[in-house]
Parts: sequence; C-alpha cells; structure tokens
Amino acid sequence: MVVVTDFRSRLRTGVEIEVERLTQEMNDAVAAMDSFIDHKSYVASDDERVTIVRFRDLECQRRWSEHPSHREAQRRGREEFYSWYDIAVCVQRSGHEFVHPESS
Repeated sequence: MVVVTDFRSRLRTGVEIEVERLTQEMNDAVAAMDSFIDHKSYVASDDERVTIVRFRDLECQRRWSEHPSHREAQRRGREEFYSWYDIAVCVQRSGHEFVHPESS
C-alpha cells in the first residue's frame, strides 16, 4: 500500500525565506522515517505550491502528522506563513510505472 499526501498552499507575502528554511528541516525529518518513500514540491505559474509526499503505509503517515516538530511547523504555517492550504491524504488503489530501456 502507498499513502499519498497532497499538500496545496499559498504563502503570505514576505515569508518565503523562513518557509524555505523550515521546509528543509521538515524534509530532513520526514526522510528519516522508516516508511517514507519520497516527496516532490512544485510552484505553479499562479504561485500555488504543491507538495506530494508518499509513505509505504498509513501508520507512518499518521506518525508523521503527529510528529512534534511537524506539529510545530503546522502551527507556524497557520499563524505565520499560509494564506490558504488544502491537504488530501489518499491510499493509492493502483499504480503503474514505465522506465524506457534506454533510460538506465
């Protein structure tokens, strides 16, 4: 089973530097978790930020959502950084991967 967290957000003006610092701390912390797979972050042309995080199981995702440093980052996000955010946690029902033979 793969659990996918889709985090979409918009920042308040002037918080970018501190958000990037805190984001790096959170990236390092989540990467140390046993069932963490990977994460990707993007900024769309309309400045919406999208982060996709994948875990091997729901229990790991729950541990991450309750991790003390992550809880503090969430609090700061609401109070200081975000003008809006939306989070979806989903269990992947199926998946397909293709790697071209010449890509290896």
